[in-house]
Amino acid sequence: MFMNLNLHGTAIPDGLSRRARSFIAHHGVRADVASLEPYREQWLAQGVPGDVISRAVVYQDRWGGMVLPPAPVYESGPRYLCADMPEPSDEGGWWFPAGDQRASVAFSFMIGPNGEFGLWGDRWAPLHASIEGWVESLALTHHASYWAEQVTRLHGDEAKSFPLDGFEPVEEVQGMVDTWWRGPDSLVALHNGEAECFSRGVPRVALVYSGLDEWGLHGQ
Repeated sequence: MFMNLNLHGTAIPDGLSRRARSFIAHHGVRADVASLEPYREQWLAQGVPGDVISRAVVYQDRWGGMVLPPAPVYESGPRYLCADMPEPSDEGGWWFPAGDQRASVAFSFMIGPNGEFGLWGDRWAPLHASIEGWVESLALTHHASYWAEQVTRLHGDEAKSFPLDGFEPVEEVQGMVDTWWRGPDSLVALHNGEAECFSRGVPRVALVYSGLDEWGLHGQ
């Protein structure tokens, strides 16, 4: 299931870009966490479907205990990745926790019915189509922050109306509510999760990494 171990013993899941693998190898730490398989019978007795339990078990085996550098949004993202008992979704299907928060926030990080990574607040906001997409986004954040000449943070209407003519989506982040875009000399991250998952007016956020050369734009 894992490609290799870095020098610190951190297991690197397969299916990631070279950039994300390097990011985990140099900046990731993996702590020991308990397997969820021993809870299967207990959760089955409480009505959790077997296939949903299997998804949580696989997630825990693949990602459980992974500690990654903080994100620039969502109060820095999960403190570490770790699954727990699945819960039924009001919107259909089942989801389970993706990891504990670093700070006290009004939302939870969850894995959705179709494997999406997102925020659960007033509503479900799937940020990326998979946890791999979230990790790719973190890796791209680190890469772009290092190579950009300037990083500009936009809020609200400025973020919502940022012109993307001439930009193309960055496919590896598997963007849903959150997306990344590559332009002639810039990378743009649109972070809409809190605005989507809360009824009250929470501003959207855009981070513009500008002044990038070819390696800054495409380095893998």
